[in-house]
Amino acid sequence: MKDADLRRRAAKVVPGGMYGHLNAALFAPGYPQFFERGEGCRQWDVDGRAYLDFMCSWGPVVLGHRHPRVEEAAARQAALGDCLNGPGPIMVELAELLVDTVPSADWAMFSKNGTDATTQALMVARAATGRTKVLMAHGAYHGADPWCTPSLAGTTPNERADLVEFTYNSLESLEAAAATVEGDVAAIIVTPFKHDSFEDQELVEPVFARGARALADRLGAALVIDDVRAGFRIDLRGSWEPYGVRPDLTAWSKAMANGYPIAAVTGADALRGPAQTLYSTGSFWFSAVAMAAAKATIETLRDTDGIAAMERAGAQLREGLYAQAKSHGFAVNQTGPVTIPWLSFDGDADLSVAMYWSDACLRHGVYVHPWHNWFMSAAHTEDDVALALEGTDQAFAETRAHFG
Repeated sequence: MKDADLRRRAAKVVPGGMYGHLNAALFAPGYPQFFERGEGCRQWDVDGRAYLDFMCSWGPVVLGHRHPRVEEAAARQAALGDCLNGPGPIMVELAELLVDTVPSADWAMFSKNGTDATTQALMVARAATGRTKVLMAHGAYHGADPWCTPSLAGTTPNERADLVEFTYNSLESLEAAAATVEGDVAAIIVTPFKHDSFEDQELVEPVFARGARALADRLGAALVIDDVRAGFRIDLRGSWEPYGVRPDLTAWSKAMANGYPIAAVTGADALRGPAQTLYSTGSFWFSAVAMAAAKATIETLRDTDGIAAMERAGAQLREGLYAQAKSHGFAVNQTGPVTIPWLSFDGDADLSVAMYWSDACLRHGVYVHPWHNWFMSAAHTEDDVALALEGTDQAFAETRAHFG
């Protein structure tokens, strides 16, 4: 088996053989570590097994693997150049597109990963306010730098000393957190909905979203929305735009370029000057190919109403899974937006049922995840979801037989 051989080889030259959130050792036993290719809403592992893909490479693939319009745009730019002595014209075109698309955006800055963007956004907030403290929801994921990584290995307490935690969706908790560092709050950073791993997702309560905006205004702090995971799957204009809440700064990445590496911070005009004062850069941050892919991705989502397509497919999947779970005697929770779904089993505190079920799904050609939210893409058709539901139904049956 190629996957097993690659794992053995990797163990000799890579710490632990693999690291980070893609480490298959963290999943159910049957999950492959290495993949060969992707096409539309399918992926193939190195041993040739095909999967209907409901992780979409952990979010970046929003139009489907190897989308023709994106690949053509990337290839055109690659033929001209990618990593040059300065950015290509595409950087200006992409920034203009973001400013035209996102109502809260008057400017854009680019980098490579979501962690880059969240960190950069907080730097802008601190430069603007001259303050140090950041209010952050307990358990929220904002990246993998020392200030926010879920693991404390290799970090120091000082790197987290300026974080003050609150409970998501609780205005009382947010106000209390602010009161503990009154006069020194640079930013409130918040995800558009609560998408912590290992827990049911929780949609934002509009009163909380509006209250966070009002508190930031009262404190003279920046409201930062971390739209890295949810951006371009809920609303192209920004995930809190439907609530009438516009942030001062937004961090973007994942779905921005359909799998090409890019991230961005967009901000309000009042923060343009502070943003100019940062020294924040990277050798590959201005590579033109990913920018061309991002421009094509956002335009395609806009022109094809891609989010609506994901909503239809996500609703079909959710309804089908509910019916199957009920027919097999399982009580399940399906949480989060239908475009960023997750399923958990009632009473499954150790996730043993979810692990078994997701592994069974895998055996029937459906790639889902037991403890992290899933992702829909615009490539998921009605027929694709129907085929996936055949696999999940068999997985429910096998799970019921196993647990009794």
